[in-house]
Order: sequence, then structure tokens, then C-alpha cells
Amino acid sequence: MAGHSQFKNIMHKKGAQDARRSKVFSKLAREITVAARLGTPDPKMNSRLRLAIQNARAENMPKDGIDRAIKKAIGGDNENYEEIRYEGYGPGGVAMIVEALTDNRNRTAGAVRSTLSKHGGALGETGSVSFMFKRAGQIVYPVSAASADAMLEAGIEAGADDVQSTEEAHTVTTTFDTLNEVAKALEERFGEAETAKVVWLPLNTTPVDEEKAASLMKMIAVLEDDDDVQSVYTNFEIDDEVMRKLTAA
Repeated sequence: MAGHSQFKNIMHKKGAQDARRSKVFSKLAREITVAARLGTPDPKMNSRLRLAIQNARAENMPKDGIDRAIKKAIGGDNENYEEIRYEGYGPGGVAMIVEALTDNRNRTAGAVRSTLSKHGGALGETGSVSFMFKRAGQIVYPVSAASADAMLEAGIEAGADDVQSTEEAHTVTTTFDTLNEVAKALEERFGEAETAKVVWLPLNTTPVDEEKAASLMKMIAVLEDDDDVQSVYTNFEIDDEVMRKLTAA
């Protein structure tokens, strides 16, 4: 029985991993299609498409999946995705930005509003919290790509705003306008990054206790599981002890 239970647990975990990968691929494909449709299907001439393909490769998305996503844009696929930004608050007054690509604005707005409400948050007006963030570029390399000093030097030469190195990764921050330029310069020196994308960085943070942090993490997980949601950004801050408790639970 123990062996059977262990097998079931392994299969359950594998099924969950496969489902997550499928969902990630679906969201990456949607971004590739939108990027190709808004610009040109040639990544050399379309910086957004180039970054979308780069991020898809970082997630080991198959080449034929990337090609299909581009062909959907070229072929005039009937799916017309709209880029929408939702702003609101989570438990403890934490500011939240949710970015979506959707073919049904009402469905997505309803889902986001419901998720925030169920977890002690509320959907706000456009512009209600975005002033608490700055739009920036973020490029992430594995720690094995270079030494901290080499990455810092390369980042400075490329025109990055900041370079932070930890035991896990190097994170290079750029302005919104210079992301593609800095990403190209770093790629020439270190190869393709793990990710290179536009993000919302909080200008200040809101500390939360363990209970509110747990609610926020559940809320974010539900939002990220929505097929229409591409990214979720918050400004909440929790101390290391609380984080250890939550991740161990």
C-alpha cells in the first residue's frame, strides 16, 4: 500500500507539473502571437517578439510551438487578444497590478474582481496604484553565466540601471526604453538570458504579517492560474522568518 501511495503521489506531482507547463506554454504562445501581430513576425525587426521568443526558449517551449504561435498572427487567426491592466489592493492595503491578454474583457475582469474579493482585496480604478510602481526592464541570468563582478561590469557598460547578484541569479534592471538594447549587449557577451521582460517594480513596500502574507500568496496563485493573466505584481514585504514558515507549510 505504501508503494502504491508513493506511486500515486509521484504521478499526481507529475500531472501537476505537466499541467503547469502546459499553462505556461499557452501564456507564452499568446504573448508571441500578440507581439507578432502588433509588429512584424520577424524577431530581428520586432523587439517585443524577440524577447517573447527568448522567454519561451528559457521555459523550454518546443520550437514548433513557437512557430505555430507566430503563424497564428500571420494567418489572421480569429482570436483577437486585448492587453488589459487591472489595478487594486490585496489584504493589508497591498498594491497589486495584474496584466492580462484576453479575448473577453468581461470574463477576465469578473475573474480578477472575484479573486481579489474572495481573498480580502478589491479591484480599483486604472491608475489607482500604478503610481506606486515604475515600469522597468528586467533581465535575469543564472549565477553560472558569469561572476558577480563580470555581470556588474557588463551591465554598466551596456547602460543598465542596476545589477544585483545572489546565490541563485544575476538580475539586471534597465529603464523601460533601454531593455532591448541592454539585453542585446548582454546576450553578445553571456548568451541568452533566462528571462528578459518589462516589469512593474514597487517604489515602496507594504509590510504584512504572516496571516495576510498567506492570503496574498493564495490570491496570487489563483490569479496566476487564470489563463488570461500574464503577470501579477505587488508591493508587499514579509520578513525572512515569515517566508520560511509559509514555504515550509
